[in-house]
Amino acid sequence: MKALILGIVILAAAVVSVLPGGLGWWGDVLAFLRGALPVIAAFIGLIAVFIGIADIKDQAEAKEEEATGKTA
Repeated sequence: MKALILGIVILAAAVVSVLPGGLGWWGDVLAFLRGALPVIAAFIGLIAVFIGIADIKDQAEAKEEEATGKTA
């Protein structure tokens, strides 16, 4: 219950901080997102490549097991 209340308070503080009447950090948030987006996209792409390679290896292993299972 404490974690839920703390989460709601932090979420409310984040919303207030970007509103024009609050701290007005919306411009800073957008600048951060513009700078972080290419880095995040690169990490997501790298993870997708690793998952694709692992999937290809799994398919190759499955074909090998299927081939050895049929001959035995």
